Amino acid sequence: MTPKITHADVVAFAGRAVNLPRETAIDKRKQVNTLRDRLKSHIADNPGFSLVKMLHAGSVAKGTALRTFNDFDVAIYVKRDDAPVEEAELVEWIAERLRAAYKGLLAPSQITPGTHCVNVHFKSTGTDVDVVPVLYEGDADDRGYLIAKDAVDRTDWLLTSVRLHLDFVQDRKDDCPDDWAQVVRLVKWWVREQVMNSPPGDKFRFKSFMIELLCAHLLDTARVDFTDYVTALDGFFDYIVRTELRERIAFDTYYPASDLPNARVGEIEIFDPVNPTNNTARLYEHRDRARIVDAAEAALDAITEASFAQTKDQAVKCWQVVLGSRFRG
Repeated sequence: MTPKITHADVVAFAGRAVNLPRETAIDKRKQVNTLRDRLKSHIADNPGFSLVKMLHAGSVAKGTALRTFNDFDVAIYVKRDDAPVEEAELVEWIAERLRAAYKGLLAPSQITPGTHCVNVHFKSTGTDVDVVPVLYEGDADDRGYLIAKDAVDRTDWLLTSVRLHLDFVQDRKDDCPDDWAQVVRLVKWWVREQVMNSPPGDKFRFKSFMIELLCAHLLDTARVDFTDYVTALDGFFDYIVRTELRERIAFDTYYPASDLPNARVGEIEIFDPVNPTNNTARLYEHRDRARIVDAAEAALDAITEASFAQTKDQAVKCWQVVLGSRFRG
């Protein structure tokens, strides 16, 4: 029996509801490039300026952004010896320097310090750019230190590299053009639906970086065929249900496996490909893992039921469990 919902139906839905339009992404990047170019010019004209450079970061830079994205992320590299260590002081300190660099381009009120980053607001388009500080010591691979949004200790800095993270994602996109990134976006959409349907004050947790790394693992190990989106989503959810997210996920792209901790270091283990000491799921508890597994099981059951549905309407209702009520087949 031919399934009532096919790859083509999911492709159409992704294009209509999930994906950030290419033209929108280009326009947003132009605005960020304006910031980068002005900062680069200011640094050249002011030797000793404590800000080093600005790099594209986040889901738009990776090509995994959803149509519903709100903030454009960039990383601001800061000379570590010049910068305050405490986060609140650092964010205010960066805001002051950005106001100086963008004088005449942006009003001071358009550059505001937040909890973890500096927000730059473009009045003409309504675009918000979150500028995330990275303490930098001159590493050629742009390795530096940042405070993760979920860190407990606000002076607990994590080694990272925006450039290497982008390269890591690009390698998977090169291995599986278009399809790998599209499946990542579809999974992120599924997570968005779980979050929207969570009880107030008890949100479903499954952050985007973990999804990207899990999909990279499934591609690298050839456990999932990403070229058919029905099959890919089925495989993604099946992996979560079968393993219950108890398998360690790590990569030897930028460091040997021997650098990883010998003992288990969390309820879920999905390691940053740039930093072997950073389990990206370190703050996820048993309940978080169980909720992800339960939601994945519900999605897997729905996809299976849809494959045997006698009518298109029945199949659509099943897929709405996965992709939400906007899915119409």
